[in-house]
Amino acid sequence: MTLANALTQSMDSENPPSMIYIEVAYAAPDKQVLLGLSVPQGTSVAEGIEQSAIQDEFPELKMDLKAVGIFSRKVPLDHRLKEGDRIEIYRPLMADPKEMRRQRALKE
Repeated sequence: MTLANALTQSMDSENPPSMIYIEVAYAAPDKQVLLGLSVPQGTSVAEGIEQSAIQDEFPELKMDLKAVGIFSRKVPLDHRLKEGDRIEIYRPLMADPKEMRRQRALKE
């Protein structure tokens, strides 16, 4: 190990990862929540959701979330967060929008 590598490794262990600010949003039919928190840089969407403790507020949320996004763009749970990201947890649709339009058209 060179002296430069040893110094870098020593400095890395002394400096914790820099923190970034994110938000986690979820809207149930009767209640909406937007939680802000700081997480270490490199945190994934799944880790951000877990660290937000939003499941304490909404116990019905399961961690096997398939529909999550950042600012209305769907992302995988392993997506790495950036400063200012807002994680949005999407609920399943209650009705298929295409089917609802078709039913309305038939009534007219």
